[in-house]
Amino acid sequence: MLTILGFATIVVFLVLTMTNRVSVLIGLIAVPVVAALIGGFGPQLGELSTEGILQVTPVAVMITFAILYFSLMMDEGLFDPAIRRILRWVKGDPARITVGTAVLTMLVALDGDGATTFLITVSAMLPLYQRLGMRPLVLAGVVGLSAGVMNILPWGGPTARAMAVLDVGIDEIFIPVIPSLIAGIIWILAVAWYLGLRERRRIGVASLSAEELELVVAGVRGTGGGGAGTGSGGGSAAAADLGHDGGPATRRATPRWRMVANLVLTVALLAALVAHVLPLHVLFILGFVIALTYNRPRWADQQRLLEDHGKAVLLVISMIFAAGIFTGVLGGTGMITAMADSLVGVIPTGLANLLPLLTALTSMPMSLMFTPDAYYFGVLPVLAETYAASGGDPSAIGRAAIMGQMTTGFPLSPLTAATFILIGLTSVQLGEHQKFLFGWAFGTTLVMTAVAILTGAIPL
Repeated sequence: MLTILGFATIVVFLVLTMTNRVSVLIGLIAVPVVAALIGGFGPQLGELSTEGILQVTPVAVMITFAILYFSLMMDEGLFDPAIRRILRWVKGDPARITVGTAVLTMLVALDGDGATTFLITVSAMLPLYQRLGMRPLVLAGVVGLSAGVMNILPWGGPTARAMAVLDVGIDEIFIPVIPSLIAGIIWILAVAWYLGLRERRRIGVASLSAEELELVVAGVRGTGGGGAGTGSGGGSAAAADLGHDGGPATRRATPRWRMVANLVLTVALLAALVAHVLPLHVLFILGFVIALTYNRPRWADQQRLLEDHGKAVLLVISMIFAAGIFTGVLGGTGMITAMADSLVGVIPTGLANLLPLLTALTSMPMSLMFTPDAYYFGVLPVLAETYAASGGDPSAIGRAAIMGQMTTGFPLSPLTAATFILIGLTSVQLGEHQKFLFGWAFGTTLVMTAVAILTGAIPL
């Protein structure tokens, strides 16, 4: 009965959310609650839900303060000097411009919000592409790939979901795939250079005046400082969809001493993260409080920061807590274990051992069929428990999933709103964008998966 009820719960959740009958937030809570009542677990429902929420609380706290921290750093212009250097380095060479686009996107993507990354980067770079006659399709492709690979960061979509669902930390999910992340970044820079060379052969190298380059730099300043929830120059309609105020940034120049302090603090924070000096959520709490103390000492300014970025935070953590109820009920009632046991009984032993590899290779194409929430909250727990039942480490399934699902799939998927922001800003058709980018995106998955196998992050 538990097996049937478990599979029925997953199927109903996927159908309701993928057909937009209910929102993901409602589906994550209502569907397992109804299933628990049908299964006779009503008296334990409160306890199971609470346990699930407590399991995901560290992840929710980490995401909250990571978004706030990097949004503050964006507001303070921490990355402005690097952005200016990139844009002045590219000059009028299409090959340099595509590489610069990739680097710029990766820097902006540090705040973990793909939609905001698209708004800032495309708004800044599109005039330059248009001035030189470069194809907007190339801009959409390079930005999508670059934002996708950075989404593997612990406060990005896929890794945060995987940690919440599997109840593991960065030691089990993120740290082992750092070599894969580095390989993915190098691969995308190479792809960007190749695409730029093709554009160079097509249109040649242009000569841009200092005034024209400065306009592009100013464009980044005008759309920058955004983070996950501030104003952007990407258009009022798109900004409204993201909870932005739609207006231009009004940031004043940051004093040099604060720029240096922010740089030192950010480097120290990232080093402590990799070294796992403290739990990730504690690191970001401390880092944000320290940064807030000298960047926004007045309470009124702190309130404005929270108002600007609070919407993005609320959207993410509400989903994480809802996922805690979903996995808490399904796990606590034994449904996930029952489903996994039934799958183990029909999967050949050799195939079960290859489950992490199969997950990695299929995660990117599956991003075109499942929303991120549907995949991580509906499919991943069953795969992980199935692998655990055959004697494997369920964390390996989580690491395999982030190799493609959302990492390279979300800039292509018609099921994510960010995809339409990207193609809308560049005026590219979805089918054309998917045809152009699918091969490069799947190549990124293959490169990262190969490195993960070589380093043991994905066992064979």
